[in-house]
Amino acid sequence: MTILKLNNQQPINWAWKVDASSINSAETAVKQALMDLHKPVYLAQNGAGMGISQTVSDNGSEKVLAFAQALNPEDLGDMDFKKQHGVKYAYHGGAMANGIASVELVVALGKAGMLCSFGAAGLVPDVIEDSIKRIQAALPNGPYAVNLIHAPAEEALERGAVERFLKLGVETVEASAYLALTEHIVWYRVAGLSENSDGSVNIKNKVIAKVSRTEVGRRFMEPAPQKLLDKLLAQGKITAKQAELSKRVPMADDITAEADSGGHTDNRPFLTLLPTIIALRDEVQAQYNFSPALRVGAGGGIGTPEATLAAFNMGAAYIVLGSVNQACIEAGASEHTRKLLAGVEMADVTMAPAADMFEMGVKLQVVKRGSMFAMRANKLYDLYVNYNSIEDIPAVDREKIEKQIFRQNLDDVWAGTVEFFAGRDPEMLARAQTSPKRKMALIFRWYLGLSSRWSNIGEKGREMDYQIWAGPSLGAFNSWVKGTYLETYTERKAVDVALHLLKGAAYLQRINQLKLQGVSLQQSLLNYVPS
Repeated sequence: MTILKLNNQQPINWAWKVDASSINSAETAVKQALMDLHKPVYLAQNGAGMGISQTVSDNGSEKVLAFAQALNPEDLGDMDFKKQHGVKYAYHGGAMANGIASVELVVALGKAGMLCSFGAAGLVPDVIEDSIKRIQAALPNGPYAVNLIHAPAEEALERGAVERFLKLGVETVEASAYLALTEHIVWYRVAGLSENSDGSVNIKNKVIAKVSRTEVGRRFMEPAPQKLLDKLLAQGKITAKQAELSKRVPMADDITAEADSGGHTDNRPFLTLLPTIIALRDEVQAQYNFSPALRVGAGGGIGTPEATLAAFNMGAAYIVLGSVNQACIEAGASEHTRKLLAGVEMADVTMAPAADMFEMGVKLQVVKRGSMFAMRANKLYDLYVNYNSIEDIPAVDREKIEKQIFRQNLDDVWAGTVEFFAGRDPEMLARAQTSPKRKMALIFRWYLGLSSRWSNIGEKGREMDYQIWAGPSLGAFNSWVKGTYLETYTERKAVDVALHLLKGAAYLQRINQLKLQGVSLQQSLLNYVPS
């Protein structure tokens, strides 16, 4: 069987030669050499066929016909990203709300030289502070990041999160779900600015902004808007010097082009979104000439080595994974949820109303396999759109949702909602007290909010109501690892998963290098399989 074949009629005239004795044509030897990523490989004639060698020799007898360079997982991506964030790999574990991107996940990836964002969204400031302290104790020198989510319906949570970040010295946040800049994200960014001895701007507080729209991306690529700076100056939260320095830096250091992800998403394919965001970055950079320049990474839709390599080859400075990590043992998800996630296929996801932006009609991507959450949440949103208050809902519909969804009287749900928001966001509660429509929204958000918590803690009897965020990349990942040890959910460790994706991308890049030189390889050599 022909393992390697050169299709070029005129082979590349490499000056290199290899010893005939070092050439091996056995399939296992060829595969092993290709998998040995830290060494280059050289293809040469071996009798009637071709073989592979990992060394060249000045006294060799056989000309090198094709070549693939050494390429390690840490070689992928942007060097400046790795340097600024103090990481070994251009890999970012994205934030998953309610602590699904857990302390354990952040620490595991951090110790392996990878950045990960703690999923602070949806948590109260005291819980966020305790979690940050635990991360800082385990990773005193980093790397780590903390999620800052745009919360238009709960501004107090966004403000409270920034207060804790500044208090605890958090130096990197991942900003997500922003529709526009707020004074809170600007406060975090600008409060960390100072001037170096050479006159350059020192950026202490780094921002990685996840965006899926060019209009939002532009806001993070440009300096902070003056009207928000004026507001912060009036409040005494920043100094005049910091406001002046902010005009020389963008609002973010890194922009993640967030494609078809789990959770909040516009379902954009990254094949179209990533180059669009990169082009926007180039346009803004040409105008402002920031130093260092903004970097653009890719997230959403990445769950295989092929997708990983595609992102890097398209110019991504780094990759971001969330859905895949949620099925790992370090994630803050229940065993029931992780087991369910390990069986998800690409078509097993759908869109449902988002709890934090319910009134705005914003939706997020969730698992529909093994859960009725999406169907039930969409039913609640339909009722919200069609009626102005709980009292307006027809008795038959109210009885149905009380029995099937809430499992209790809506008056009792409201009483619990009042108690919850009294400590979390009294201002929101006050607004709802005078608006029947807002009151209805908060009652419905009771279900949407608790459903994700039920999934995280493994609430017995509520399995069909679990709200589990995931994108189709998880299905692609599950298909890729089928038949390997990673098919078993109890074997999925976040660092292993990340390294296999990066190693696989590096392996495939070497295969592509050989293909571009006219080499045909046996099918068994074309894929990277975790082992």
